[in-house]
Parts: sequence; structure tokens; C-alpha cells
Amino acid sequence: MQTYGQSARRRLSLLEPRVNHLLAIRAFVRVAESGSFTRAADHLGMPRSTVSKLVADLEQHLGVKLMQRTTRKAVVTPEGADYYASVMPIVLDLDETEERVRGKRLTPRGRLRVDVPSSFAKHFLIDRLPDFRRRYPELQLELGMSDRTIDIVGEGVDCAIRVGELRDTSLIARRLFTATTALAASPSYLAHKGRPLTAEDLRQGHDLVGYFFAATSRTVPIQLEKDGVKTQLAQFAILANESSGHIDMMAAGLGIGQSILPMMQPFINDGRLVTLLDDWLQPSMDYHLIYPANRHQNGRLRAFVDWIVAAAVVN
Repeated sequence: MQTYGQSARRRLSLLEPRVNHLLAIRAFVRVAESGSFTRAADHLGMPRSTVSKLVADLEQHLGVKLMQRTTRKAVVTPEGADYYASVMPIVLDLDETEERVRGKRLTPRGRLRVDVPSSFAKHFLIDRLPDFRRRYPELQLELGMSDRTIDIVGEGVDCAIRVGELRDTSLIARRLFTATTALAASPSYLAHKGRPLTAEDLRQGHDLVGYFFAATSRTVPIQLEKDGVKTQLAQFAILANESSGHIDMMAAGLGIGQSILPMMQPFINDGRLVTLLDDWLQPSMDYHLIYPANRHQNGRLRAFVDWIVAAAVVN
């Protein structure tokens, strides 16, 4: 018959591995980030031998090798990299929660995944990122640059920039700015084909450069309006499914296209593009920062949201 003391000791023996399991995960994360058991031990304030045993116990628990150990460094295995990507957000959220409970503000650190359209990255965001890095040097920024519409939740992305109409109402959206579009072409193209003066001129002897969405193959028409008369043009000589490349093709002299004016501004400033039909109304596009509702308390995301909202001033 089991005594109360034996029962209590048995419960403690079951509890201790659970407590050590969380500590082992923390130890593994620090070793993976620093590449060294010694540096991880210094960070955690415990002996190197303890950190090594915690990681070894975690590997035994999982039944996989997480680290390749040498005398100089520790390198994560492919399985370790996958495990790190899964547990790192949990560890960071736990750290932030603990610091908040203690009444302290934790410096944002760890990985932040942001997805942006290519032209936004190239002509707006990248030049401003050194300021973000100076403010938050402990954040590792992973910047996805394409016009592909990703599944933010499914692909584990923290936030994304979207242009135009928002369709997913389950996400939190912060409007950054509204940008106008403009019709433009290169000086070399205009010297060869002539400068259009009306929307109808575009139908007569001009090559149009279009943009289409790769996922749906939907083509975006050129839209113009004057004196209440609206014109749409969708007969393109060449199309691109990437916004930065679309502008590059216009600058290369392939034809006349309509794109977002602030993203074309560097080309206009250095004379590679000339705007056309400036007295015609052309569409405007809203830029939004979107992210899942359950991540709004994440310190890493909060830092980026506050920074980009302040930085989003279109010149």
C-alpha cells in the first residue's frame, strides 16, 4: 500500500521533468541563438554543464538530435532549426509576459517576419530601415518582398503591407497612407512613339505595359477620367506580375503604364520616366499594415507597427 509520503514524492517526480522541460527549451533557444553553450550559460546564469545536460535531456525527450557539438561552437541540425522556429515565438511571448508582470518593459528581441510588396520595399521601406535597426538592434527582421498574397496566419508571418481593397476582415488593419497613381513612360519611348494627349491617343499606336496578379491572372486595367467620362484600357503589349518589375519595364522603354506615383518618383526624379495626362483623374490606392488580432500585444510587432506608422510619410 502506497503511503502519503510516497504519493507526494511521486507527484513531485512527475512535476520536476515538466519544470525542467521548459528550462531545457529556454537553454536550447539561447544556445541556438549564440552558437555556444558557454555564452548561453553566461546569459542564463548557470553552469555550462547544466546547459549541456538540459539540451541533452531535451534531445532525449524529443528523440532527435537538435545540436551538432564541436569544441568551439554548437550548430543546430535541420531538425533543431525547425524546432527553434516553432518554440522561439512561445519563449519570446513568455519572456514579455513575465517582464510585464514584473512591471518592466522588455527590449524587443528575436525574429520578426514582415511581408511587403516589392516596389514598396525597394522604393519606400529599405531606405528607412537603418533607423529601425538603430532603434531595435536585437530584432532579427525577415523581410519577404514579393507581390504574392500570402496567408499571414498559415505561413507564420507577423504582419504584412497590403495595397488596395482589403478582403480579410478578421485581420487588424492600420492605414499608412493613400497614394495616387500616374501614367508614365520613358523619354526614349516617347521620342519614338510620340506623346499622347488624350485617353483615346493611347489606343492609337501605343504599347501599353500592364500589371496582373499571378494567383488569379486578373489584369489591372489602366483607368482615366476627365469631365465625368471614364476610360478603361486593358489591351496590353506586355504584362508583369511584380510591381517593381512593372515600373522597370516602363523605364526600359517598353511602353506606357500606370503605377503608384510615390513608387515611380525616383525614376521621375532622375529622368527615367515622364508622367503623362497629368490633368486626368487617376485612381488612388490605400496602403495598410495588417496583422492577426491575437498578435497585437506582441512586443516585436508593436515596435514595428509604431515605427512604420510614424515613418509612413509619402514625399
